[in-house]
Amino acid sequence: MTLPNLISIGRLFLVPLAIWLIVSGEHVTAFWIFVLAGVSDAVDGFLARHLNMHSMLGTYLDPLADKALLVSIYVTFAVLAEIPVWVTILVVSRDVLIIGAVLLAGLLGHPVEMRPNFLSKLNTVAQIILAAVVLGDLAFPIDLSMLRQVMVIAVGVLTVASAFVYAFDWVRHMGTDKSEPQPEPRSESMFDERLPE
Repeated sequence: MTLPNLISIGRLFLVPLAIWLIVSGEHVTAFWIFVLAGVSDAVDGFLARHLNMHSMLGTYLDPLADKALLVSIYVTFAVLAEIPVWVTILVVSRDVLIIGAVLLAGLLGHPVEMRPNFLSKLNTVAQIILAAVVLGDLAFPIDLSMLRQVMVIAVGVLTVASAFVYAFDWVRHMGTDKSEPQPEPRSESMFDERLPE
């Protein structure tokens, strides 16, 4: 068990704490827990890349911890009417569809190595910013309502766009002949890194 993996596991344990704090109205503490989760994500990524602490477990554990936190927060915000329900539906549906596509490809003997493209990474950044803006708006005496609206639209557009890109790449991959040599993945395809973000 590497140090980055332990940090990712710790981030998973922050998920129920963050949700409980939001529901309980402890928004300031929830905001700083969210910041802590973000810092821990940066730290485990730095350790894995620069200190050669990569592992197969970490390849799946790190994005799992990120998705668990984001999806849980978005569902909580929707239930509390802090963001539009349709945004949460888009975010959750996209992730479910991608996971389903990966599982289906594996069952059909045509496995894919899901890797985030540039649009997917931009979508993840937008989702994180929206979550931070909502938490900051709840936690501190500042009016971020306009920024909230802008980020809601940005997350909605990017989520739909990245879902279409993943779907296009998945269909193209499933249409290839497994007996033929597969080309090297493009720098901005869905197969560039590990799991979708």
